[in-house]
Amino acid sequence: MHRYEIILFWSKEDNAFVADVPELPGCMAHGDTYEDALRNVQEAMSGWIEVAQELGEPIPESRGRLMFA
Repeated sequence: MHRYEIILFWSKEDNAFVADVPELPGCMAHGDTYEDALRNVQEAMSGWIEVAQELGEPIPESRGRLMFA
């Protein structure tokens, strides 16, 4: 099982919680609550990995906690 850092934040512009998975480019989801966003991004992660496998693309290894400047 892959474990990736998820960045969860409130988007005033979208009026929703957004969950982003930086190690899986383009993998993000949203929800009305942070629980919904987290549940939705877990599904998005599974889908991202499944499609990458079908296309023969590499699956990034989790690097653990990411550091941003």
